[in-house]
Amino acid sequence: MKREDLILQLSDQDKIWDFIIIGGGGTGAGVALDAASRGYSVALFEKSDFAKATSSRSTKLVHGGVRYMQQGDIALVMEALHERGLLYRNAPHLVKKQPFLIPCFRWWESAFYGIGLTFYDLLSGRLSMGRSMVHKASTSLKKVPGLRKAGLFAGVKYYDGQFDDSRLIVNLAESAVEKGACILNYMRVVSLLKENGRIFGVLVRNEENGTEYKVKARVVVNATGVFADEILMMDAPEAKPKVRPSQGVHLVIDKSFLQGDCAIMIPKTDDGRVLFAVPWHDRVVVGTTDTLREIPEMEPAALEQEIEFILNTAGRYLTRAPKRSDVLSVFAGLRPLAAPEGEGKKTKEISRSHKLLVSPSKLVTIIGGKLTTYRRMAQDTVNKAIQLNLVEDRKCVTEHLPIHGYKKNPDLSDPYYVFGSDAESLHRLSASSEEFGRRLHPAFAYRVGDVVWVVRNEMARTVEDVLARRFRILFLDARTAMEMAPQVASVIAKERGLDDRWCEEQVAEFKKIASNYILS
Repeated sequence: MKREDLILQLSDQDKIWDFIIIGGGGTGAGVALDAASRGYSVALFEKSDFAKATSSRSTKLVHGGVRYMQQGDIALVMEALHERGLLYRNAPHLVKKQPFLIPCFRWWESAFYGIGLTFYDLLSGRLSMGRSMVHKASTSLKKVPGLRKAGLFAGVKYYDGQFDDSRLIVNLAESAVEKGACILNYMRVVSLLKENGRIFGVLVRNEENGTEYKVKARVVVNATGVFADEILMMDAPEAKPKVRPSQGVHLVIDKSFLQGDCAIMIPKTDDGRVLFAVPWHDRVVVGTTDTLREIPEMEPAALEQEIEFILNTAGRYLTRAPKRSDVLSVFAGLRPLAAPEGEGKKTKEISRSHKLLVSPSKLVTIIGGKLTTYRRMAQDTVNKAIQLNLVEDRKCVTEHLPIHGYKKNPDLSDPYYVFGSDAESLHRLSASSEEFGRRLHPAFAYRVGDVVWVVRNEMARTVEDVLARRFRILFLDARTAMEMAPQVASVIAKERGLDDRWCEEQVAEFKKIASNYILS
């Protein structure tokens, strides 16, 4: 993806695109790929970087949702399990099978969860990731050596998917570009263009140099997640809020707390929430919370009570109770839940199903949903535009479409496995010179050449783009990410022809953001 080349496509301001998509998270990138792969002309605009908000801050699970099955939302679970299986097939370099163990401390729990998870397996049909089974306490402790032994009666093992969320979004964007789409980050939609009350395009501004473009389209899709209300109010200032942001917080700790490759899931905590501890990139992600937030933010901060909830709950189930000093990174994300009709519902009770809204101006808005079902959400969005007779009817082809980077049977012990088929190109570039082959930090495998590669090929523009979403280091170890920032800034500046002042500003900005990922 060459940003400068893609921007040139906007120079013809008489061109009428089939789709303009606002938002470069999982939903927007998914819609772009769906539409482009059907042969429609597509332009996508993201005001920041791809997956900057919700789509880089998930629990790192591609899952059906055991919790939603408990709530009786079987249709959502079946849809999510189907999409989980498709994503595992279409992006094996990003999605892997992840064994989970539910520890049982009462005699009846093993039967209760065992039966429930057998049903979960059945719902996944031919796309099952593995059969669930009940293990006695001694076997459970072998699976998760870091699990508390006292009072453990048994454990129920089951399988779900684990993935790298922001790398998926980047790969979706690359796939869409390969299908002919124009996908751009740091392009803010300033206003909607209307004639006789009907939207016919957008005014978009390049955030890097201030240049504005009028871009016309037959369909404008609002796929901005927790910021969907901003675009809805741009369309109709009197519009009532349609999104209810729910905050989820995660803590990242050393892998020694689990001492194995098996994750754990606590199906019912003190306040009814589910808690996961999931191995991810040689660390463990522990979460999550479900806290109502009134105002969406690009950089939401973890609340003190959320941090304490996770530490205290994890401490009750692990041999070593994690302390604040053990936390390598803390990150918060906002779920774009579709606001319920009735008042008083807690966020954990609101359905994760997606909703499609069509304004009188024909603005198509997609809200709600979950990252696992992004493909189905995209399919439904494009189909809605067809139903509205805004574009001609063309069949969806993404169900069996390999995603950029597709590589079968990757070596999961290789830190570059998430780059899939691109890994060879990264290695070749880093081997081309002594400078490019130099490692950025002893704690991680990444090299100077890798930074150059993602700048040239994945539209990484800033230090944060590289360390947060292309390499994930900010999420894995925030302090180390801060140490790497000056060198990364220098590499980007040299590649993009920027000066020392830009480097200084970038490092200061990144350290300000990274400070929110560190527990004091």
